Amino acid sequence: MSEETQKHQYSADSIQALEGMEHVRMRPSMYIGDIGTRGLHHLVYEVVDNSIDEALAGHCDTIRVVINEDNSITVEDNGRGIPVDIHKKEGISALEVVMTKIGAGGKFDKDSYKVSGGLHGVGVSVVNALSGHMKATVYRDGKIWEQEYERGKTLYPVKAVGETDLRGTLITFRPDETIFQQTIEYSYDTLASRMRELSYLNKGISITLTDMRHKDEKGEFVHEKFYSDEGLKEFIRFLDGNREPLISDVISMEGEKNDIPVEVAMVYNTSFNENLHSYVNNINTHEGGTHLSGFRRGLTTTLKKFADASGMLDKLKFEISGDDFREGLTAIVSVKVAEPQFEGQTKTKLGNREVTSAVSQSVSEMLENYLEEHPSDAKIIIEKVIMAAQARHAAKKAREMVQRKTVMSGGGLPGKLSDCSEQDPEKCEIFLVEGDSAGGTAKQGRDRNFQAILPLRGKILNVEKAMQHKVFENEEIRNIFTAFGVTVGTEEDSKALNLEKLRYHKIVIMCDADVDGSHIATLILTFFFRYMKELIENGHVYIATPPLYLVKKGNKKEYAWNDKERDELAEQFGGSVNVQRYKGLGEMNAEQLWDTTMNPEFRTLRQVTIDNGSEADRIFSMLMGDEVPPRREFIEKNAVYANIDA
Repeated sequence: MSEETQKHQYSADSIQALEGMEHVRMRPSMYIGDIGTRGLHHLVYEVVDNSIDEALAGHCDTIRVVINEDNSITVEDNGRGIPVDIHKKEGISALEVVMTKIGAGGKFDKDSYKVSGGLHGVGVSVVNALSGHMKATVYRDGKIWEQEYERGKTLYPVKAVGETDLRGTLITFRPDETIFQQTIEYSYDTLASRMRELSYLNKGISITLTDMRHKDEKGEFVHEKFYSDEGLKEFIRFLDGNREPLISDVISMEGEKNDIPVEVAMVYNTSFNENLHSYVNNINTHEGGTHLSGFRRGLTTTLKKFADASGMLDKLKFEISGDDFREGLTAIVSVKVAEPQFEGQTKTKLGNREVTSAVSQSVSEMLENYLEEHPSDAKIIIEKVIMAAQARHAAKKAREMVQRKTVMSGGGLPGKLSDCSEQDPEKCEIFLVEGDSAGGTAKQGRDRNFQAILPLRGKILNVEKAMQHKVFENEEIRNIFTAFGVTVGTEEDSKALNLEKLRYHKIVIMCDADVDGSHIATLILTFFFRYMKELIENGHVYIATPPLYLVKKGNKKEYAWNDKERDELAEQFGGSVNVQRYKGLGEMNAEQLWDTTMNPEFRTLRQVTIDNGSEADRIFSMLMGDEVPPRREFIEKNAVYANIDA
């Protein structure tokens, strides 16, 4: 065997062990983010990332993910199979090293993997530590090898249990219920969303997801196959499926600059929103970073140069800004970096400086070629840019009106706001309440020391369909900005939110538990997502959950939040019971509203989080855009109480 062949051989010596497994069970959140539903799903992503790494290295093209009946997960790939020979340093099978030593894995050996996914690189050993039971089966060297574990500890040495022509790795694990006490129930939709995303980011790889807990109308287990031939081009079409395109096709490129693989796809639509999604080694970098800076620089420089040369800007009396070039733009930037450096609050902001120029050059070349070859599309894009600049000018005046009201002291607060007496924002919460009637009840029922109430009149503006200056001119939206105390917009970024003067660290949307209430809550969330995303990202936004029923019998009374609870209470009370259905918040008196929905000791608040930025963007554009059929289909699939007539 030549020295070069030995160097690139994926064997036991490729595995380096980094100690520290014992800390995982004691401090799981350090490794997977949290021990709620997000951390639970992160376990699956860690195992799938290993299979994706094999695919990136050119050794795997099929990945199978199964949610088993007991909420255990199986992940199988047709890669090379984790090495099973003895690891020189550890004196045990390399498979056992990978499964039981934190940070051990081929991705730490540059000769095995040029790039690898996974945010922390903690790998399958952390999943093992946090699983009640795990089994690893490896098809390698003509044999079937296996080993089982309980809470990260091996039950027996790696052993050969049969012969096979297959190759690959099969991992089955069940999360430990003593760690994940909230739930170990997996969401099919959450996993499907991530598998779909991975298939677009890694074209040519087949990923299947099967749910053994549920069957479809045909009596077959719920199942989807995710596969993409065109990668990001298809991803863009999927994300922008509910928007009206402005140009004839997706602009895309893939290549390598300065040894950094870069893939970019973008399209312009008739909306007024900018939707940029960025990835590094399949990690969604929702805080952006150097690759996004490179994209913006390449886009702005190239379009500005083209616009100047075209003479279309000659009559404009003010400068075009970077924002103007990105209105109505949906774009995805994906880079693969050998040693990514992450920074930012959630460690999802790329810091590698060399990536900026690599992406900037790639985007410039891509755009120059496209504009030259598609002169009619080029003209449409520049016309859109000019309209955006004119609207931005109008929005600036509207925004300044918001700023002027906001910087004023108490006298500048909205008249409808019933403020709290507490001055520390961390202790303060504000309820956005649907309508004056419910607002009045909430004002009576609240604890005025730390709870503020802002009633909203009817349905606020649908910002998905509105130009920016219309958003800032809207009275209800101006009241929200002013009440919160935040300022918005700079010349560089017209939607940047300054949270330094945020007056309440808990913002609670409190609407009726019916279809209209859900619509109003969605309108408010759309506004937050498009114009105040930082509030959601920093964990400030919550949704109140008022009860649907009051069940009474004699002196006994209990609240029910759904039909199941109502029926259980009725059975528990026995005989004939009185059931009151709350159609709206206004039907409760102040004491009932406080007891069920506002009292921190007994209420249930649902925190709004963004698990997947691209999926959230797609759903908001679908729910609040112009296309009716996809919205109808979504509501029919997801609504609990909606009655759809049209």
